Amino acid sequence: MRDDAGAADPLITGAEIARIAGVTRAAVSNWRRRHKDFPAPAGGSSGTPLFSLSDVRAWLANQRKSHDVSDEVRLWQALRASFGDDMISGLSSVTAFLLTGDPSGLDAAATALVTSSAQNATPTDVVDGLVERFQDSARRSGSDQVSSARITRAVAHFAGPLGVGATVFDPACGIGVLLRAAGDGGGTVIRGQEIDPAAARFAGLRAELDGRADAAIQAGDSLRADAWPTLRADLVVCEPPAADPDWGREELLLDARWELGTPSKAEGELAWLQHCYAHTAPGGRAVIAVPASVAYRKAGRRIRAELVRRGILTQVVALPGGVASSHSVPVLLWILRRPKPDDAAPSQVRMIDLTGNGPDGPLEPTADQVADVPLIDLLDETVDLTPGRHIQRSARDFRAEYWSLREEIEQQVHALGALLPTLQEGTGEDSLDTATVSLAELSRAGLVETGADGPSSRSPQLDTDYLRGFLQSVSNLRRSTSTSGTHRVDARASRIPQMAVADQRRYGAVFRSLQEFEERVASLAELGKKAAALARNGLTNGALVPPADDSGE
Repeated sequence: MRDDAGAADPLITGAEIARIAGVTRAAVSNWRRRHKDFPAPAGGSSGTPLFSLSDVRAWLANQRKSHDVSDEVRLWQALRASFGDDMISGLSSVTAFLLTGDPSGLDAAATALVTSSAQNATPTDVVDGLVERFQDSARRSGSDQVSSARITRAVAHFAGPLGVGATVFDPACGIGVLLRAAGDGGGTVIRGQEIDPAAARFAGLRAELDGRADAAIQAGDSLRADAWPTLRADLVVCEPPAADPDWGREELLLDARWELGTPSKAEGELAWLQHCYAHTAPGGRAVIAVPASVAYRKAGRRIRAELVRRGILTQVVALPGGVASSHSVPVLLWILRRPKPDDAAPSQVRMIDLTGNGPDGPLEPTADQVADVPLIDLLDETVDLTPGRHIQRSARDFRAEYWSLREEIEQQVHALGALLPTLQEGTGEDSLDTATVSLAELSRAGLVETGADGPSSRSPQLDTDYLRGFLQSVSNLRRSTSTSGTHRVDARASRIPQMAVADQRRYGAVFRSLQEFEERVASLAELGKKAAALARNGLTNGALVPPADDSGE
């Protein structure tokens, strides 16, 4: 599809429509169901339909749901129009322009938008915003070129801090998100390899933009053509490509890296795991994200047994469903350590099962999510390394815990009634003073400062709770821009009604009460989930029983 000027009309996803309109993805789904005139899909699939950007803009304007689009959104759209599915090349062109001033590869519109964006944010922030959008689109398509933000967070957490001068290596680094997260401590040496030259180039450019002069990313197939044969890293991180029966087994049968056994065609992940271990220095660690099936597939039993028997495998962490890019199947982190010559032989493997947590939930396990399993208990005929099989739940006082939760829920319910304010009927927008002032104007006048908790008043003439309450109005939220994985609000254009201080305080008190009401409702929902889960668990394991029937029947 092309517009009147002959340029391709970009196709955008439902998530991108939500960003443009300043609403949630659910709202866009509702529009599609409820409005017969909503633009029909112009491409994509039934699961991920794509829509004409010009048609969507026209529809939003007709529905009065449009607002000023941020430079970041317009730049993303310009790159989509120019580069289509090759967005990595677009990201590389933007990064190179920010580094060198050379606009090669960018058209005039994109060049102007990059320049404009860089005037309001650092070059790193400009690229980070685009990468967040790319991660979101890659999550939907299941791309191997970028690890999801959730897996990246988990790998960085379990890898832990590194010392100055430590080397971090990723042999399948994609655009470098795992390397960037794991090597973020400063003073580390970054090394990587990626089979896709465009992704390798962007990973290198982004490291340069971050000021990482020590970083070096090579292009090539790590298994067939190892670009770093002598490298031994203090930390190796990797999310291997999706299972591929042609990982190179026939060519690599006698390769020295298979010191634990030659993987079968179906066990490409165990080839990558041994490649990572071959590049791990004595005393160093490897953190590798693999599908849950690698822990129990029959073909990999012998290699798993060697990992356990030699004391190489130190931890297996089962992450929650939903952390991966393209599926909801739980992912495992296998943490390996290459022993030093004088290291004592380990006697156990730590198993951590976080599958009961939400995908964005805590990564520090509770006591009942951890088990230190003796090696002998793992070396049975199946060598199943699934953490859930080995976690032994600690003894719990179900009755005391259940009644404590009941009491807390009752207290929260009682408090809710007092928090929800009694409000009177108004006359609509006419009941408010129509004169407004923008947050940017208030900031320039020195009346507002922005901190970690959001904008705050610096003047007795402006009530902070009043300010924050009106910043969350529907019209102001539509002026904000939502980015992948987070909700970043650019509230400078938000409008605040002008009102006497006494009236501001009346509104502020109600907004403050509503805020506490929402917080208590969220807390009550969590308590309810815990109480229901605890009751079911206790009833099914015999720790709790239904009340006795005292009716005499």
